[in-house]
Amino acid sequence: MPVAASAIYFLNLRGDVLINRLYRDDVGGNMVDAFRMHIMQTKELGTCPVRQIGGCSFFYMRISNVYIVIVVSSNANVACAFKFVVEAVALFKSYFGGAFDEDAIRNNFVLIYELLDEIMDFGYPQNLSPEILKLYITQEGVRSPFSSKPSDKPVPNATLQVTGAVGWRREGLVYKKNEVFLDIVESVNLLMSSKGSVLRCDVTGKILMKCFLSGMPDLKLGLNDKIGLEKESQLKSRPAKSGKTIELDDVTFHQCVNLTRFNSEKTVSFVPPDGEFELMKYRITEGVNLPFRVLPTIKELGRTRMEVNVKVKSVFGAKMFALGVVIKIPVPKQTAKTSFQVTSGRAKYQASIDCLVWKIRKFPGQTEPTLSAEVELISTIAEKKSWTRPPIQMEFQVPMFTASGLRVRFLKVWEKSGYNTVEWVRYITKAGSYEIRC
Repeated sequence: MPVAASAIYFLNLRGDVLINRLYRDDVGGNMVDAFRMHIMQTKELGTCPVRQIGGCSFFYMRISNVYIVIVVSSNANVACAFKFVVEAVALFKSYFGGAFDEDAIRNNFVLIYELLDEIMDFGYPQNLSPEILKLYITQEGVRSPFSSKPSDKPVPNATLQVTGAVGWRREGLVYKKNEVFLDIVESVNLLMSSKGSVLRCDVTGKILMKCFLSGMPDLKLGLNDKIGLEKESQLKSRPAKSGKTIELDDVTFHQCVNLTRFNSEKTVSFVPPDGEFELMKYRITEGVNLPFRVLPTIKELGRTRMEVNVKVKSVFGAKMFALGVVIKIPVPKQTAKTSFQVTSGRAKYQASIDCLVWKIRKFPGQTEPTLSAEVELISTIAEKKSWTRPPIQMEFQVPMFTASGLRVRFLKVWEKSGYNTVEWVRYITKAGSYEIRC
């Protein structure tokens, strides 16, 4: 359930109440005394931001020299409460010129009370968008002399934004060239055994957009996800097209996405914000296309020598290439001397991280460069423990490749004036936690 806050308090570091607002009558006005006595005076402020005293829960956060405390008497969404606090502080800063501290609160009592009445109703969070609230709460806060000057932006239509719930975009935008840039950025997380079997693998991705569009456009994005294609074939009464489909897990959207339409049609429809924003995030756990396979062979020849052989195979297409490839191969701390032979790139020993670092600036697809190294170790009498080998780690970036197989099927832009748009789509796969046991 949402926050359902009973009260909110703003305290200074001594525990004095600067300002407070009671939203429900299920808690007493002296609840702040319990917070001050059981939490502040016992020096337990840094242990956990959620505490339960009696029948009430206290969610608190320190911003500058101010503690913001939310009191709830029922089971509430803690993440939603802290999200509310963060956005409320951002709202206050937008009115106070970038400052939020004890002095800013004391100088803006009336404005804060007015904002607290707007951003929370009976304990439930409401609209916290500074762009919308400034349309009908026009009072300016007392600004700090060190704060930045307010920007002179044109004021949009208040009725459309408040009632139409399009607070992320203002009216009257005009561009000479209407363009949309879309980036699909994925991070591959892998844990592979020394024999090449995958122990854990998943992909976390996000779709980033940069829109320079005039007016109030409506965009529709189609992906090759399994549920979306099946829903489209049902609506059009025809079988789905053959091709690779993927199953998206843990999908989260930007607030501009029409969730009602997504639930019914499984298409991503939205009125985009102006400029750059994150449209959605997702995760994939099945059918991951690994960009690289690493085959390591490490032999310990007695106590003073090691042989290291590592083969890295790029699995993506021959016409593609990876950039900034770094392979970190761990070696014992008592390493004294190393010698290398590589078929591509450069390698060196970095004593600060106890690794052989192999760098390949441009790694073509369908190739298998190798590294061979001889490592000489310092023989010590005290060091009798066997060396526990940390995993090999990789860093890379592969343009125009997605480990999940996600593809953009279409990106449609509609605007009542009917202008033409230019759409740009780019795919990037990066290494998240890409580890291979050796």
